[in-house]
Amino acid sequence: MLILLPPSESKSTRSRGRAADPAALSFRELVGPRRTVAAELAAVSARPDALEVLGVGASLVEEVAANLRLDTAPALPVRELYTGVLYDALDLDGMDAVARRRAARWTVVVSALHGALRLSDRVAPYRLAMNVTLPGTGPLARFWREHLDVALTTAAGDGVVVDCRSSTYAAAGSPRGSAAATWVQVRVPGASHMAKHTRGLVAGHLCRTGASPRTPQRLAEELDGAFTVVGLSAPARAGRPWVLDVTAE
Repeated sequence: MLILLPPSESKSTRSRGRAADPAALSFRELVGPRRTVAAELAAVSARPDALEVLGVGASLVEEVAANLRLDTAPALPVRELYTGVLYDALDLDGMDAVARRRAARWTVVVSALHGALRLSDRVAPYRLAMNVTLPGTGPLARFWREHLDVALTTAAGDGVVVDCRSSTYAAAGSPRGSAAATWVQVRVPGASHMAKHTRGLVAGHLCRTGASPRTPQRLAEELDGAFTVVGLSAPARAGRPWVLDVTAE
């Protein structure tokens, strides 16, 4: 199984520690694209109009300044870096050792800066969202798509892909070919806060129980006992995901 998560805008920081080693990150095929985005992000972050280009307000000026220190700032494992509603609900710290190993094996976080990351990868805090258009690379979702389509298809193998990303991050890449036949988008009716929370609960439930369904139908059956409402819709057309509507109390 492959569980796809978005990153979080809120991130932890460290005052001491080793810097990230780009060569040590998972998905080695993304080294080139990562360098391209990182170099342009640093250039943009040094400009007077950096906040405007990155689509953030003045309160985040220090986070944008951190983009100039990505090569030297203390790095954190991805499992500690991202915080916020979805990651609180996922609750990696509350998992036992077996569930944490499953999470490490099954989970991929899609990032505007790094493309795709495993929970054990170590990166520095940064400020960049997937809906940003950089002057050189253009819209980041479009830039990453050609790279992540291949990477996520390979990572999916022949298992179910449980897509807990927002639409912004889902646009950056998806499984193709036979892998798309078991690609399931988790959709949550209501406000985005509740959607993030429920998607985190879904990912955490799968890691804790060890359920590894082989079909979208079996995934729906697995979640049906743990969530209030589960409805499964077939893909609108070939190459599109199944849609699983889930509501948690």
